[in-house]
Order: sequence, then C-alpha cells, then structure tokens
Amino acid sequence: MAHIDLDDGLPGLRALLDFRPETAGPLGALAETLLRGPGPLERGERELIAAYVSELNGCRFCSSSHSACAAAQLPGGMALVRHVHADPDGAPISAKLRTLLAIAAAVQRGGREVAAEHVDAARAAGATDVEIHDTVLIAAAFCMFNRYVDGLATYAPSDPAAYARIAERLVAEGYANLR
Repeated sequence: MAHIDLDDGLPGLRALLDFRPETAGPLGALAETLLRGPGPLERGERELIAAYVSELNGCRFCSSSHSACAAAQLPGGMALVRHVHADPDGAPISAKLRTLLAIAAAVQRGGREVAAEHVDAARAAGATDVEIHDTVLIAAAFCMFNRYVDGLATYAPSDPAAYARIAERLVAEGYANLR
C-alpha cells in the first residue's frame, strides 16, 4: 500500500503523476528526451541502461517496465536483458555498451564513483562524449525516478504481462504523455 493517498489501480510513476499532474509534463519530457529523443545510442540501449540502474537500485516497477521496453527494442529480447542484469561482463553486448553500463553502475553507487578509468575505457571502446554524457544523465535520472517510485511505495504489478503492456504503449507512444 502506498504511503500517501494514490490511486492503487495505477502502477508506479503513473500513480504519482496522477497525484501531482503538474509534474507529469516535466518528468515525461525528461524521460522522452533521455530514452527516445535524438542521440547516438539506440533506444533499446538507453532503455537497457535505465533498466540496469533500476535493477541495481532494486526498484521492481522501473526495472520491470524498462526491462520490457529494452527487450521490445533489442534483438536479444528479454533473454539479453536478463543476462545483462545477472552478468553484464558476460552478456553478448558490444564492448562500448559494456563500458557504458559500468559507468551507469558507478553513477548508481554515487556520482563521484565515476572515475577517469571508466571514461577512458568507454572511449577506448568507441564511446563518444555525448554517449558518456547521456549514460551518466540516464543513470542519474533513473536513480531519482527509482527513489520517487519506491519512496512513496507505489504499486508494482507482479504479472510480467502488465509490464509487456506498459512497454508496448511506451515504445509506440513515448513518455511525453505519461498520465
């Protein structure tokens, strides 16, 4: 049960945006820009970064919904996403994405955890400054989203099919109108 009077029929962030509709526009615009806007990383890769950070944070709603979004947009589907969650170093992803996930994990632990070695490794694997920047911003934003969703104990469905439906809508329509 949520800590405040939320619509318990609405999962995760949607319940919070329904509660404070004036936050829906800015938060939706942020998610839209980070996960779907123009940028050098593929949408599925950006969703995977969001899902990975959310998994590290233990945010079931965000991890499940963004894992489903990543799976819908990556060739390896949910098997790949699960492999990344369990063993990013052994997952069948590019060396560049692997180094970006290491940067995202460092951000999840704390912003100052990102070291020159992380950035050097990403650059050596072919990452651009924009990709490094976007990875840090996605990771930082999802730490905030995760804490917002879990800090108010929002509803997280237990049925994986619910997240597949959420992903279908987000992949098709985006984040701009989250309410």
